[in-house]
Amino acid sequence: MDILAKEAINAIDELLELADLKPGQILVVGCSSSEIVGGQLGHASSPEAAKIVFDAIYGRLKEKGIYLAAQCCEHLNRALVVEAECAERYGLEQVTVVPRPKAGGSFATAAYEAFRNPVVVEHIAAHAGLDIGGTMIGMHLRHVAVPKRLAQRTIGKALVFAATTRPKYIGGERAVYVSDSPKT
Repeated sequence: MDILAKEAINAIDELLELADLKPGQILVVGCSSSEIVGGQLGHASSPEAAKIVFDAIYGRLKEKGIYLAAQCCEHLNRALVVEAECAERYGLEQVTVVPRPKAGGSFATAAYEAFRNPVVVEHIAAHAGLDIGGTMIGMHLRHVAVPKRLAQRTIGKALVFAATTRPKYIGGERAVYVSDSPKT
C-alpha cells in the first residue's frame, strides 16, 4: 500500500507543477478504488486503497492551499465533496447527501470523512483535474481543458489522466492575447 501513496504523490506533484495552481484554486479528483485494486470500475470498491490515495493527494493540496473537489461515483450523479469554505467562496449550491462506498464511492467517502466541514455540490468548474481509473472528470473542469500526459501513468492498476485549464481564446486572427502583447 505504500506504493499506492508513492504513485499518488508522484502524479499529484507532477500535475501541480504543470498546472501552476494558485492558493484558493480548485483541483478535481475522480478516483476509482475498484480500478486501483485491479477490479472493474464500480464493482470492487476498496475503502483502504481510496483512503491511502486520498491522504496522499489531500496532504499535498493542503500544503499549497488548493481546494480538493472529490468526485462521487455515478450513483450520486458525479456530485462532488468539497470544504464548505470552497463552496461559499465559489458560490456553489449544496445538495443533501452523504457519500458511502457503494453510493458515492470510497474516495468521496474518504474526503467526506476527512474534511473539516464537508458539503456536497452538483457542479464545479475546477482549474485542473486528476482522473484515476477513467471516472470522467471532464464535466467538472473549466471550459477549455488541456489534457496532460503524466510520467506516472498508473496508480495501482488504474490508468491516470490529467488536465489543466486555460482561458478561452476569443476574437479571431486580429485579436491580441496576453502572451502576445508587450508589457506596459
